[in-house]
Amino acid sequence: MAVQRVAFDAIGTRWSIETDQPLAEGVRADVLERIRRFDATYSRFRLDSLVSRIAAAPHGGRFAFPDDSLALFDLYDRLAAATSGAVDPLVGRDLELLGYDSVYSLTPAPAAVRAEEGARGRPTWAADLVRDGTLVVTRRPLVIDVGAAGKGYLVDLVADVLRGAGIERFVVDGGGDLRHEGGPAIRVGLEHPFDPRLVIGVADLKGQALCASAVNRRAWGEGLHHVLDARTGRPVRGVVATWAVADEAAVADGLATALFFTDGHRLARDFPFAYVRMHADGHVEVSRDFPGEVFTGRRAQQQTA
Repeated sequence: MAVQRVAFDAIGTRWSIETDQPLAEGVRADVLERIRRFDATYSRFRLDSLVSRIAAAPHGGRFAFPDDSLALFDLYDRLAAATSGAVDPLVGRDLELLGYDSVYSLTPAPAAVRAEEGARGRPTWAADLVRDGTLVVTRRPLVIDVGAAGKGYLVDLVADVLRGAGIERFVVDGGGDLRHEGGPAIRVGLEHPFDPRLVIGVADLKGQALCASAVNRRAWGEGLHHVLDARTGRPVRGVVATWAVADEAAVADGLATALFFTDGHRLARDFPFAYVRMHADGHVEVSRDFPGEVFTGRRAQQQTA
């Protein structure tokens, strides 16, 4: 049967779902409703979202998250530990100060304002937020940003909707975060971070997820982009692009971010995954089990993740 494709815009990016059977209207509606609920909880770009209410609470408070927060926040616990705090959902305020705020001003706050905020102490996921199941307790305004793994997690949630509808073969593409299930493998190009017309390699994806991150995406101003080291609040410099393959899109998405700060070998102690990592000087690292190939001007260094 020919591939059936449905495309739509959601959470600020382009989505597509490919199946080997037409997607019923009811299933489409369920997918959009699942995305809407996720956005209403986790989007810091919506004034009415739960995380926006947390950010606006002057003295903190007690906030009830949905059940899907359990797996997402547990993943962030693991990512924060594996990266020594470089990946931290409370990096949201630093993103705002650099201009990546709820209105997309893309204008950094004055240096004096950033220095004043820094002097107060940078909040951390482990120290400034208490979780009891789905209940989150805060003591001051905190800006939660789940961008490191959230879109991948939403791809997994959409995949759950499809499976619940009895669909066994599909590809979910949420703005480049891919989840493949059933059927033959698909070949995916690894886009060059500085020239979208080129790829530096390909991945053969079968029954897994592939997520990527690069400093050229969501970049503004000189040296300003969305990949921040939560320990310093500053954009990362040495690594320019990453690709991660894992069984779940949330894990692949989170590890694609973690690879900007932490060696693949170190991350492989806690997560089974494969990866490609490209440095600013063009040097590329490839895990031995990466399902594909990399073709660059320089010979890729083989790693053993």
